[in-house]
Parts: sequence; structure tokens; C-alpha cells
Amino acid sequence: MSGELEVSGDLEVSGDLEVSADPWSVTGPPEGQPIVFIHGALMSSSQWQPQVLRLAAVGYRCIAVDLPGHGVLAETPFTLDGAADVVEAAVDRAGGRAILVGLSLGGYVAMTIAGRSPARVRGLVIAGSTAEPSGPIRLGFTIVGWAMSLVPERLMRTLITRQFLRRYGPEITAAILVNGFYFRSGGRAIRQLRGGRYRDRLAAYRGPILVINGDLDTVFRLNERRFLAGIPGVSRRRLRRAAHLTNLDRPDEFAAAIRTFSESLPG
Repeated sequence: MSGELEVSGDLEVSGDLEVSADPWSVTGPPEGQPIVFIHGALMSSSQWQPQVLRLAAVGYRCIAVDLPGHGVLAETPFTLDGAADVVEAAVDRAGGRAILVGLSLGGYVAMTIAGRSPARVRGLVIAGSTAEPSGPIRLGFTIVGWAMSLVPERLMRTLITRQFLRRYGPEITAAILVNGFYFRSGGRAIRQLRGGRYRDRLAAYRGPILVINGDLDTVFRLNERRFLAGIPGVSRRRLRRAAHLTNLDRPDEFAAAIRTFSESLPG
């Protein structure tokens, strides 16, 4: 599949894409406010192409990171601390403070960084991550993690590619999947989240938080209120007709929510 992404409308990207040996890409002007994007399990930094193009075009400095076990770090075993180290290195390269945007696995990594290094996080955006992976929900993480690791990769790749083509079309699918899928390492990453206390990490952060969930993402939407109870500084955005991959189901609304959130933050 081609790695090019076509976006309708008069959309021009401000700044050039920077490519280096680091496990991240940077798009947008050097003076722009930095936003670091953290992808979900199975995918890679290319998941964020729709938001990177939209936000770089209005002056943001967009850094999309590959986590261990995915993308250019596919051969590096995933650990939560190792993933947080990679993202923190990207933040430090961007000036030491940034908005973090994480979806699914990326949301849990983002919460880990916010809890352990709050000074690095200007604002926190988490999507599809509002469920503590313990108790009954731990079983769900276990099942999904093992399914991703054990189902034949060729079958999984075929099924998911067909689903993406049907839902997003060939151009968008080509762009977001240009780096491929990472089933086994993604499954291991999901299983490593089990038993974590991510509410505690949010509470330790005590900075501004935007939570985005799709109204069709039942598990995370229904657990959102309990997960966020007592956490200060939280605003919420519910995207209609969006499932777990809210940034792909509603790319314009997701990018606009990040921009509005950024503009609400103190300097």
C-alpha cells in the first residue's frame, strides 16, 4: 500500500517532516507548541497522521512516537517504563514540556509519564483509556492481549485491513498502516497493563486533563465516570458515532478538541 495520505479541503502543512534515527517523527514549525502523540497497541506512530497534518497546518509542533515493540522499535521488547522513557526523551528533545496525547495503550503510557514526571506534561489528553485494568476488567485485557498474540498474524492482518478499508477508505488506510501491524508485541503490551493503578498516576499529575471517548466504545465510556472520580482538572469530550479509534473515526473533531484544549492552557 502507498504511504501517502490524501486529505480533502484546503489543508497545507506548516513545516517539514523531520526524519532522524530517533523513534519519532516531527512535523510543524520549530517554534510551535509541541504535542507528543502516543499510539495504541498493534499500530505505530503513523496512526496519528490525520491529527499531525491538521495541527501542524495551524502551527503546532507535532511529534509522533513509536513505542517499544512497534514501528522502528519493533525489535525492542515492550515494557511500560521503557515506553515512558522513549516518550520522555521525545519531550525533552522538544524542549522539556509538551502536551501528551495518548490513545488506548498510548493513554496508559501517557498517564504513567504524567504521574512520574508531571513537570514534563503541559496538558494530558487520553482517549480510550478510562478503565482500570484490574478486577473484572483485567480479564478483558487478558483475553484481548492473548488473542492478539495467538491468532495467526496473516488472518488478523487480513481481517483488520479489510475493516479499515471499509471504514476509512484506501488512502487513509494506507497512511495509518504504512508501518504495518504488531500483533504479538501489541498483545504483550496490553497484558503488561494488567493490575496497574492508573487512577493513582492521574491523581499524582494534578494538571489539566482532557478525556475523549467515543459513544460506541462501550467499555471505556461506561467506566469513564468511575475512573475519573475525584481526579482534579478533568474536562471531557464525547465523540458521536465513534468507536475505540476515535482519532480515526472522527479526525476533524479529535484534532479540534486538542486545539481547543491547548488554547485553554496557561502559558
